[in-house]
Amino acid sequence: MVTFFIALALLIGGYFIYSRVSEKVFAIDGRKTPAIANPDGVDITPLPKWKSFLIELLNIAGTGPIFGAISGALFGPIVFLWIVFGCILGGAVHDYFSGMISSRNNGESIVKLAGKYSGKVIEIIMRVFSIVLLILVTAVFVVSPSTLLSLLTGGNVKAWIWMILILVYFFISTILPIDKIIGKIYPVFGIILIVMAVAVIVGIMVQSNNYPMLELIGNLRDFSRENGSLPWWPFMMTTVACGAVSGFHATQSPMIAKCIKSEKEGRQVFYGAMVAEGIIALIWAAAAMAYFKVDTTDGWSALNHIGGSSASVNEICKGILGPVGTVLAIVGVVICPITSGDTALRSCRLIVGEVFKLDQKKIKNRLILTAPLFAAVIGIGIWDFLDRDNFLILWRWFAWSNQVLATICLWVATAYLVKASRNKYLSFFTSVPALFMTAVVVTYVFTEDLFVMGRYFDYHIGLLHGIGISLAIFIFYLVRMLLIKKEPSLKRDNTSE
Repeated sequence: MVTFFIALALLIGGYFIYSRVSEKVFAIDGRKTPAIANPDGVDITPLPKWKSFLIELLNIAGTGPIFGAISGALFGPIVFLWIVFGCILGGAVHDYFSGMISSRNNGESIVKLAGKYSGKVIEIIMRVFSIVLLILVTAVFVVSPSTLLSLLTGGNVKAWIWMILILVYFFISTILPIDKIIGKIYPVFGIILIVMAVAVIVGIMVQSNNYPMLELIGNLRDFSRENGSLPWWPFMMTTVACGAVSGFHATQSPMIAKCIKSEKEGRQVFYGAMVAEGIIALIWAAAAMAYFKVDTTDGWSALNHIGGSSASVNEICKGILGPVGTVLAIVGVVICPITSGDTALRSCRLIVGEVFKLDQKKIKNRLILTAPLFAAVIGIGIWDFLDRDNFLILWRWFAWSNQVLATICLWVATAYLVKASRNKYLSFFTSVPALFMTAVVVTYVFTEDLFVMGRYFDYHIGLLHGIGISLAIFIFYLVRMLLIKKEPSLKRDNTSE
């Protein structure tokens, strides 16, 4: 348990220390936020800070820090290092800056911000990746709860029926004002997500004789590769996204940036929600390692077979907590993905709406924007149901696209700091994690052997390609940073005072 508690202490300490550093680098002031300056009663509306925090947590979390962390347990205790340092130095910084820069620009999406601070080409790339990612997220979070609900009803209610019901809810929630459904029930579900994680880790501790936690000392090795599976670099970073670094969050933070009432709330809402998600991921990774005993060949194989899925969550909860655990598992793997799916579709609607400059106060326009996105989600869901092997393809592309989006977002934050901060060298605060994530996504392309170029390259040759290209990108950034001049006008880029 020593490793777990040290990791937990680091995450909590990271919030109290590094979040304040992030706040100082960003340089908050007393300007009005969109919710105060330009409320529209639909998407831009003030919410209490505690509601903003819980909605942000549920928006970015869902089952991400559960499924991803359970799969990450296959790499062994080294996953603790990624969750802790990835969250503090990368993921929480990513979420904070994406939310706060959006707040400075009347709640604009990460796509619009990319165009403003990094140029039109980056904006187009971001738009494509954002829309594709959000549609994939919505599809994934339709399929997984539909499948589980079908199993729980003994197959009497088919998965496609559950899928239709969930999609109907998605459609209604997406077009209604944010305070009508999301603002009322999501804080409750956020609390349930936290209670679920706490119950699991307490159960593991109480039954530590049966489920001993693995320590980092003595186990600092790659369990996954030892068992003939994917090596930790770069696949641990794409497997465990929520809880460490996740580009999906950049699509969600602007939604809550429209609802915070003061820039001072940003540290607790954006950085704080990400650290809370990191703690949830830490708990599930520790629980999965202990419950399945991944330090044994049989235990590792059992977890690898079941994977980070609703089935593994159900088994852990039921095995540790009994009937109560079964109820929590149902709530966790049914409600949480549904709540992430509808906010993903909502974010997608907002991003597409920016392209066509449609006034989204009008429900007619919201319907026009939502309908084609809805059709795309249905199409992907049907494709997945036709062949369950398609889910592996869907999940891998989702995982990679997610981290590409995170990488671009960190570079956009870097461009913002270069142009708008009092000292452009503060941009290293975001450019270092941006470089790290660049290496992850580029190396993935050269080493992933199922769908991408890894089938043509030896793993070590792929590593050299990935690292070499990433360093070239970083050198390009350094040259650009030295040549670019600060733009004082961006110091106060929200015109609403």
